[in-house]
Amino acid sequence: MHAPAQLAIIAGNGIYPRELARAARTAGVQKIFAIAFEGETDATLAELVDEICWLRVGQLSRMLASLRDSKISSAIMAGQIAPRNLFDLRPDWRALLLLAKLKRRNAESIFRAIADELEKIGVTLLPATTFLEDFLADKDLIAGPKLSRREKSDVDFGWSIAQKIAALDIGQTVVVKNGTILAIEGFDGTNETIRRGGLLGGGGAVMIKVAKPNQDMRFDIPVIGVETISIGAEAKIRVIALEAGRTLLLEKGEVILAAQRAKITVLGR
Repeated sequence: MHAPAQLAIIAGNGIYPRELARAARTAGVQKIFAIAFEGETDATLAELVDEICWLRVGQLSRMLASLRDSKISSAIMAGQIAPRNLFDLRPDWRALLLLAKLKRRNAESIFRAIADELEKIGVTLLPATTFLEDFLADKDLIAGPKLSRREKSDVDFGWSIAQKIAALDIGQTVVVKNGTILAIEGFDGTNETIRRGGLLGGGGAVMIKVAKPNQDMRFDIPVIGVETISIGAEAKIRVIALEAGRTLLLEKGEVILAAQRAKITVLGR
């Protein structure tokens, strides 16, 4: 896509916002304005952007006012907000009104409602993979040794279960071993699911992460990074299977090296 001259990054936690800022700059974005959240966004993001506005999670009015004042018409959501902070939310009046209208309160419904609020002030939310297309998971073997017949069977089985829970908007990750589902992602997120599944499996388990069947690529897309591999190694996970073309591998080179060192197979399908 043609890079906009100016871009707002609505930045959650992790390395994702920083990787996006670097990629956007490389693509030719001249001005980057960041919306950052106290207790979530890594403060080093400030070094990679032209302007940064710090908010509490839940300060929707201030966020919208900052974006309106910046006169930037394109934005990308990058990085998550920790579940504990969504429960510890101190919403302003605008966020209260938004939440009151939602029948279901999950990442997708909340982000979609925020996207609608952004549209009202003339800010278009771009796909979360914008400028990061080279970081999308490839098909087939990405890192590590080939799968055994048993592991292939577990990937096939776990894949069908992961697609079902993703369609129900429960989570996007499952952990399986020897044809048994050990852990299903809930509100605790991917990392805790890996830890739970790895503990129950006692080594050699398979993790599967998929996109939702109707995934809105503007937010809540599947992402893994070096930390995922590190947690997988601690949990003695053997295989990480990802949805090719719809999962971001942040710091892709480092992810591949970390997986090879840990003898974890990463594959896209």
